[in-house]
Amino acid sequence: MDHRYIRLACCLATIAGFVALGVLACAPAEPAFEPEIPEVPDLPLGLDASMMQIPEDNPITPEKVALGWQLFYDGRLSLDGTISCASCHQAAHAFGDPEQFSTGVDKNFGNRNAMPITNSAFHAAQFWDGRTPTLEEQALGPVENTVEMANRLDNMIATLSEIPGYRQQFLTVFGSEEITGENVGKAIATFERVIQSGNSPWDRYIAGDTTAVSEAAIRGQELHMGKAGCSQCHLGVNFTDAPFGLYHNIGVGMDAEEPDLGRFVVTGEEADRGAFKTPSLRDVALTAPYMHDGSQATLEEVIEFYDVGGHPNEWLDPKISVLELTKEEEADLIAFMESLTGEVPSWSKRAPALPPSPEEGQ
Repeated sequence: MDHRYIRLACCLATIAGFVALGVLACAPAEPAFEPEIPEVPDLPLGLDASMMQIPEDNPITPEKVALGWQLFYDGRLSLDGTISCASCHQAAHAFGDPEQFSTGVDKNFGNRNAMPITNSAFHAAQFWDGRTPTLEEQALGPVENTVEMANRLDNMIATLSEIPGYRQQFLTVFGSEEITGENVGKAIATFERVIQSGNSPWDRYIAGDTTAVSEAAIRGQELHMGKAGCSQCHLGVNFTDAPFGLYHNIGVGMDAEEPDLGRFVVTGEEADRGAFKTPSLRDVALTAPYMHDGSQATLEEVIEFYDVGGHPNEWLDPKISVLELTKEEEADLIAFMESLTGEVPSWSKRAPALPPSPEEGQ
């Protein structure tokens, strides 16, 4: 073969290579993921900022709220990518679960109803049994729970670390692209802390708007404070004694062959057998079913359970007694509880745009 043709072919190949490189160099770069930064709301009417639990090492910032918002709605935290925090804490139900027991990976079920996270920043500890003292720890608990997300922290971290949009945000929020379980927990907890419900009709009534609630609701509040005795446990601005670290056995589930012993499993104290945290009455009209085991389908059923004095057992809280409420009084109590339905940040009730995985183009 003529060497001139070989040299020409080599030159043409070299030129073609440079042209291709030039085209690649001029091609527009894939745009970086731009997270939506929500407006961090002011504390709504009716709540008390001094009662919020905010660790000194995890202050609230809009960028951290945005990151936690994405993680909360991201199924990639779970083993198979199907279960997110929002799967069990649904915004339409005050960030609780309308099913008796939540469905996890592989359609597994636990034995407790998912406690609503609305206003959980005001609780002294998290979960029905108070087994974790902070929202930061609570946020990571479901990741490794075998009937929830069924993942391992190291596997979750590896998955998130492959996503450029997350690495960039962790750098912005925490000063390092390295994604850690601790910082994932901090981000999700920060999002959860701003899910605050207030400015309910009852809050507006207390603030001076005499038209905000019905006469039935006013009568119901009087029953709440008096004959019905609800305020013995459902007290304070968040209508729960959870800020004070108190737990109660009201008899729910104690007639089972193997009852859920609640707080006792955490403390080993006899007095804690069958005791659980008092849920807030704020937004309670949205959070059915009720009780730790989701055994009460309606507020009417809840009141009837209390009316007969709960379920007797050796550890029944002394605050529980037979009430003998009339049907009108029961209706008034429900009217009062319905008046506690408040407002949460509107943006929190929808899923944000999530940073794409590498196979999705970034």
